[in-house]
Amino acid sequence: MSIAVLRKWARVPAAVTAGAFTGLAELAFLLVTGLTLGLAAVAPVARRRVAAASTRAARWIAGRERRRLAWAGGEPAPPPLPPAGPRVFGYLAARALPALLGGLVTALLATGVALAGIVARSVLAGTMTVPHLLGQVLLGAALLTLNLQGFVTVAGIDARLARTLLESSTREELERRIGELAASRAEVVAAVDVERQRIERDLHDGLQQRLVALGMLLGRARRSADPERTRALLDQAHADAQRAVEEMREVAWRVYPSALAHSSLDEVLAMVAQRSAVPVRIDFAPHPRPSRPVETALYFVACEAVTNTAKHAAATVITISVGPNATGVEMVITDDGVGGADPDGSGLHGLARRVAALDGRFEVRSPSGGGTTIRVELPCG
Repeated sequence: MSIAVLRKWARVPAAVTAGAFTGLAELAFLLVTGLTLGLAAVAPVARRRVAAASTRAARWIAGRERRRLAWAGGEPAPPPLPPAGPRVFGYLAARALPALLGGLVTALLATGVALAGIVARSVLAGTMTVPHLLGQVLLGAALLTLNLQGFVTVAGIDARLARTLLESSTREELERRIGELAASRAEVVAAVDVERQRIERDLHDGLQQRLVALGMLLGRARRSADPERTRALLDQAHADAQRAVEEMREVAWRVYPSALAHSSLDEVLAMVAQRSAVPVRIDFAPHPRPSRPVETALYFVACEAVTNTAKHAAATVITISVGPNATGVEMVITDDGVGGADPDGSGLHGLARRVAALDGRFEVRSPSGGGTTIRVELPCG
């Protein structure tokens, strides 16, 4: 039997033995938590803080237990726990049963090892006959088999408790998902309205005024009797027309980046960097190209971040990193500016809604004086 096979078979007893000790620690944790909450009952603020800290600690402990059980079964590390609420404390209390049984089978195994040592010493001393030795070996093999089966049974009970008390049921998961979709739909509608208002404002305050000024220039050129002045007015009108075209292109890109239809995301981000008033470094790691909505969301996040940094952050450099992660694609945008960005502001909140609509994660860290970091994770589908 190879060493790898022995390690595999040794995982379950080792995990069950470890679970027996962690069960005692968890009971102590529940006792201390109950006493602390009782003492803090007279101060509601303190009680809420203790409850929040205890819940975080309980979820961390439960997460360690799930990792222990996954290791015992040779499975990959489980995903983070969903917000299970009081069920986490119920799971830690229910673990008293597998912890007690694990302690018993571990004690039986230790007793068997001690008896095997006594038999081995008797054989070496020559005080045990062959029939007696064969009887002891058969009895020990039978007891060891039962003992190992006990470890497997305890591990199964422990795993079932974790699945029952920590993982969401199908109905609960569907209800949670329906709630998320309803909230996401409302967020998308709000984001579309905000985007329409922004486009209308850009057209009214920028392009419309430039076109009005252009019409006035052309009118003055038509009324002028001086050829030189007419030529100068037409030159100015031509320059204003060129700027109007550029503004129209900018507005169109805010609606939808058409360059993504025939260019890759890194090429489009390079165009964003060229138009930025702050130097932009792009680190683009090769990865499978995501769907068009995902690329569009990443583009809008990059544009908004670059624009906000140029306006408010007083930064000297912006870094945009795009690459694969465990669930899809990840974009991280950092700057060395003054920080203090408000995640609940209209711009960043709109980006968060756009990312949430695609089942992604949007995170902003912007301590005062420490620069700003925006992290976006999106599935590739």
